[in-house]
Order: sequence, then C-alpha cells, then structure tokens
Amino acid sequence: MDGITLLALGFGLLFGLAVAVFALRARPSTKGADQGQALAEITGRLSQMAESQAAQQVKVAEQLQTQERAVRKALEERLGDFSKKVGDSLQETSTRSQEALTDLRERLAVIDKAQQNITELSGQVVGLQDILSNKQARGAFGEVQLQAIVEAVLPPSAYAFQVKLSNARVVDCMLSLPNPPGPIAIDSKFPLESYETLRAAENEEQVKLARRAFSRDLRKHINDIAEKYILPGETADGAILFLPSEAVYAELHTSFRQVVDESYRAKVWIVCPTTLWATLTTILAVLRDVQMREQATIIQKEVGFLVGDIQRLGERVGKLDSHFDQAQRDIEQIKISAGKIISRGDRITSLELEEGEEPPEQEISAVSGPPRLV
Repeated sequence: MDGITLLALGFGLLFGLAVAVFALRARPSTKGADQGQALAEITGRLSQMAESQAAQQVKVAEQLQTQERAVRKALEERLGDFSKKVGDSLQETSTRSQEALTDLRERLAVIDKAQQNITELSGQVVGLQDILSNKQARGAFGEVQLQAIVEAVLPPSAYAFQVKLSNARVVDCMLSLPNPPGPIAIDSKFPLESYETLRAAENEEQVKLARRAFSRDLRKHINDIAEKYILPGETADGAILFLPSEAVYAELHTSFRQVVDESYRAKVWIVCPTTLWATLTTILAVLRDVQMREQATIIQKEVGFLVGDIQRLGERVGKLDSHFDQAQRDIEQIKISAGKIISRGDRITSLELEEGEEPPEQEISAVSGPPRLV
C-alpha cells in the first residue's frame, strides 16, 4: 500500500465522521441517552478506524522503507556499473590518446627529418645550379660524370682519360678497342644555356629563336668532334658525343630529329648517361669476345694436351683391365686347387683311400710337398 492509498483511507475516515455527525443532527427527537450511545459507537468506530489507519500507515511505512532500500540498492548497483563503464571508457580513451600522441610525435619527427633533408637538398640544388651556370664548371661536371660511368662498366685496360692525339687535341676519354673499329673517342658536351633559353621561351618568336640557337650549338659540337677526334689510321671512323643531361637528350631526339640525322651522317653518336651505360656494356661484351679469340691458340693447345692425357688414361685402363683378367684366371685356378685339396682331405678323413693306393699324378702335383699314405 502506497501513500495514495493511505490518503484515501484518511479521507474515508473523515467522510464517515462527517456522515455520523450529520446523522445525529438529523434526529432531534432522539433522547439524550440514545445520542450518547450513538456517539459512543461512532467514537468506537472512529477509534477502530484510527487504529486500522495507524496499522496501515505502519505497514505502508515498512513497505516504503523496503522499496526505498531496494531502489537504493538498484541505484547503487547501476551507479557502480555506470562508474565502471565510465572508468573503462576513460582508460581506453586515455590509452588511445596516448597512442595517438606517440604516433603524432613519431610523424612529427619524420617530418622534421624530411624537412632537414629537403633543406639540404635545396642547398645542393642551389650549388648544382651555381656549378652549371659556369661554362668551365659545367664542362668539368660532364667529364666527372663520364669518368664515373666508364670506370663503373669497363676494366681499366679498356679506357684512358685526357688522351692527347697526334693533332695535339685532347679527348676526354679514349676507349681501347681492337681493329676494327679501333680506338673510339668520347667527348662531353653540355649545351645547357640554349636549352634553358628554349624552356624559358614564352611566345612563338622566342621559341623559334631558341630552337635555332639550340640547333646551332649542337651542330657546332658535332662538327668539332668529327674534325678533332676522328683521325684515319689513329682512331675509329666514328666518335661519341656525351650529353650529361637526360632532359637535353630527350629534347634533342623529340624535337630536333634533323640534327640527330646530321650526327649520324657525321658518324658522331650522341648518348646520354643511360644510353652510354648500355653502349659501354655492349663494348665490354665485344672486348670479352676479342679476348676469347686471342686465347683460342692457347685453348687449342691445352685441349690437345687434354686429349693426350685421355688417350694415355685409356691405355692404362686397358692394361689394368688385362691385369684384372689375369688375376681372375689365377683366382679360378686357385679355387680349383683348393677344391681338390678339400676333396682329398674329405676322402682321407672318411678312409676312402685304400692302403697302397696311390693318388693320381695330376692330383699329387696339385698338392705341395710329398704325398701322405694312409
């Protein structure tokens, strides 16, 4: 029973009291004794109702306390579960935040290192631009790159640097190849200024002038190499022009095909670092083939010695085989003699040999020493 029920009982009690009073007032003819008795009855009933109400209140209070304890316990359990879940969630969030911060610090460290590398690379690029802006430094840069590629591919005996020719010209690199084709000259050229002008051209007129300058510079380099480094009887009938820049080489073969055809007619082969590497690899294979041909006589002589050794080995194997055959025959004879000796021994043991009987001469000869008589 809850508070609403208790309130209803209180209202019922008051209503009953009001009805009783009204009933007494509605009967004026009733005597005083009867009224006193009725009032006493009403008072008794009211007392009973009050006691019942008090008992109900006590019962309701106990129920309310029980419900309150149950509600408090349920609330405490739910609050405990909620606190645990909140604590676990906060712990998980803290762990994830810590991991995220750690990952963020690592990424920031990588970014800082990359930034340092970019700064260093920027300084190197600026240094390279300073080098390439100077004509002499640019030439030295091409020679160094040429030397690095040649040394990485060919053996030291196959090349030489800064070779002076009979016409007093000095070539950057001379490849030592047998005739034909003979020594091949490689010279480094770097027409960077005209190439940069071509790249920076903004209108059709500037592009036209830049293309003309670029073609002129390349034709001059081709003619200079053909005149200086192709010498009949001293060098091969062709030479190599080395362009240290892949970009310049690509622009040349993409947009200046006529200049490339002129280089073919002049027997000047234009290469870049990548194609030079492939060319030198082919030359290395040619050098190895030449060395094999030069060593052919020695190889044939050694093969002759090897054939003689094989023949002598065959003869010795034949002799050893004949020795094995003779040894096999001797072993068979020994087995026959041993068999006869065993047979004779068995006969002697079994007294099969009669007194006075002599063994055959052939059997006596097979046994060493004088014959024994039984």
